[in-house]
Amino acid sequence: MTKGQNHKLKVIVSGGGTGGHIFPAIAIADEIRRRNPDADILFVGARDKMEMQKVPQAGYPIKGLWIAGIQRKLTVDNLLFPIKLLKSLIDSYRIVKSFKPDVCIGTGGFASGPLLRAAAFAGIPTVLQEQNSYPGITNKWLAKYAAVICVAYDKLERFFPKDKIRLTGNPIRQSLAAASENTSPKIFDNNQPTLLVLGGSLGAYAVNKLVEKQLPLFKSLGINVYWQCGKNYESTYTKYNSDGIIVSAFIESMETAYNNADIIISRAGASSVSELCLVGKPVIFIPSPNVAEDHQTKNAQSLVGKNAALMLRESELETAFESTFSNLFRDNDLQKQLSENIKQLAKPRATQDIVDLIFEILPKR
Repeated sequence: MTKGQNHKLKVIVSGGGTGGHIFPAIAIADEIRRRNPDADILFVGARDKMEMQKVPQAGYPIKGLWIAGIQRKLTVDNLLFPIKLLKSLIDSYRIVKSFKPDVCIGTGGFASGPLLRAAAFAGIPTVLQEQNSYPGITNKWLAKYAAVICVAYDKLERFFPKDKIRLTGNPIRQSLAAASENTSPKIFDNNQPTLLVLGGSLGAYAVNKLVEKQLPLFKSLGINVYWQCGKNYESTYTKYNSDGIIVSAFIESMETAYNNADIIISRAGASSVSELCLVGKPVIFIPSPNVAEDHQTKNAQSLVGKNAALMLRESELETAFESTFSNLFRDNDLQKQLSENIKQLAKPRATQDIVDLIFEILPKR
């Protein structure tokens, strides 16, 4: 890429709804800004979704669209969807026309749909980043307009044009790679091992009920519990905050959380899986069954098959969790083996590789 002397790089990044779309977007923006500190980067998200808070906290401006996903049952929002989509397409075109980006990047979530479609219509090159083994409806819709599609799993040719696919892995917050257990502050005052529970940014009902039920087990084993319950469940579970138990709707410093953890229980969203490979701690995945094509189970199985993690389905929690967890906690060799194997699956350069591709398609000036 060559740029005119007076041209400032302008980038729009769109993605959101959940942390799994937001944090990859922020990681990509951070890497662009690291390489080009003068770059003008604008985010576009969905009104009333968590990106409207998380993106400004990361230091970027954001504009919100009136858009939401389609619900599985008949709702007023579903009836309004065509109107919201049309309004969001019009607003997206106005944003693109006003901001005049050199490139637009989508990381999934419904807000990225109208924005990247408007960008493609205006002749702006677009890049998709698909985190999962089964793509979301938005990225499948946008694929034919994209210049490059960055993926984290093999065999996505059945969804995307083969010549556009690049296997990069998922973007990782570089602060995770730079963080050290020796420099991270301690979460608990005692020297007991710590269990980190991650149910996703919104929360996971089955995971939260499991942890609530198993608090006596964790106490009997002498384990601290750092429990991310999600914002939808904050009022239900923060009552358990006490010595040795911290319950939080959202964990601001994941670096500190990961570095304090000895064992991790997590959903198997793509971004979480990618981060946990880099973190390299023993993990029990509890995939959400309520996702397209059961892709969280497939994400987890890709690690279980390499002896890099354990997995329990929600249907197995009642009968198998206590023995599975206790065995893992007491078996140091198993913990070490899982840690070593999961580290081998990390792609720490994913963010840099994605930004390399973005810079390659920038218009020459």
